[in-house]
Amino acid sequence: MPEEIRSKMQTRAGQGGEQEDRSVSGFELQTFFPYLVRVFYSDVTSALSEVYQRDYGMMPAEWRTMAILGSASSGLQASEIVSRSSMDKVVVSRAVKRMEERGYLTRSANSEDGRSQLLELSGEGRAVYDDLAPKLLAVERKMLSGLTEAEIAGFLAVAQRIRDNLAEAGDAKGER
Repeated sequence: MPEEIRSKMQTRAGQGGEQEDRSVSGFELQTFFPYLVRVFYSDVTSALSEVYQRDYGMMPAEWRTMAILGSASSGLQASEIVSRSSMDKVVVSRAVKRMEERGYLTRSANSEDGRSQLLELSGEGRAVYDDLAPKLLAVERKMLSGLTEAEIAGFLAVAQRIRDNLAEAGDAKGER
């Protein structure tokens, strides 16, 4: 990150993480933390989607659904996929439909809840998952190359702290 951006972000964060007052006229998108996170997310997603779109014509929601089903020990309800992902139920529903049309997943009755169905990767879906997972892990290794375990752990700790801050802010809003 360029020093100018880092300096402006640190100034906005203030001492001890407290937000300093600043005027709207001082707003700069290029140094706005949420914008920088969005750019980062876009770069990471593009690096991964390059593989699954090129090899299988999949969309991000389809890959995420496949990854969740591929790592599950048994079939999952669509609602479980929603809760394990950052996707809403409409996005998951569309991904499931496309994957089913392509023969990547199967549905079966849920014996514990007759109103719902369990989703699992089909044999073809499992083969696609088994082909893609190592390729995407290689992309992840490339992304993280040159970083120490401590740097990665620090990044993850900061990301969790931000999520905790946002959750606390959400809790405070709910108490009003």
